[in-house]
Amino acid sequence: MSPSERRRARERALEFLFGLGFTGVDWREGLAEFWETFATREVSRHYAGELIEGVEDHRAELDEAVDGALQGWTPERVGRIERTILRIALFEMKYRVDVPPKVAINEALELAKAYSAAESTGFINAVLDRLNDESASKPTSQS
Repeated sequence: MSPSERRRARERALEFLFGLGFTGVDWREGLAEFWETFATREVSRHYAGELIEGVEDHRAELDEAVDGALQGWTPERVGRIERTILRIALFEMKYRVDVPPKVAINEALELAKAYSAAESTGFINAVLDRLNDESASKPTSQS
C-alpha cells in the first residue's frame, strides 16, 4: 500500500472515530453507513477498518497510556480530535509491526495539522515522543 493510501486510511479512521464519539452507535454498526457516505478506495478502506477495529478493541489501554504520558495536563483537557489522533498513532506504534513508531508519529502530526488547532501539533508530538520513549518493544504480530 502506498504512503498516500495509508494517509487517506488514517484520515478516514480519524473521521469515523471522531464522529463515533457523538453518535453512541456501536462502531460495527456505524461503519457500514460511514462507508456508504464516504467513498473510499478499497485498499484505504481496508487499512482504515484495521485501525478503527484496533483502536476500539484497545481503547481503554490506549487511553490509559495517553493519560499517563500527559505532563501538566489533565485527561479532561485533551480535545476529542487530539485524543483520537493520539489513539490512532499509539495503536500503530504498539500493534503495527509494519509501521515504524517515527512514521506513526509523523503521520499523527500531519493529521493534527489538517484537523486540529495549530498549537495541538506540539502537544501531540510531545505526548507521542514520551510514549515512544517509554515503549520497551513492539509485539511481533498484529492484534
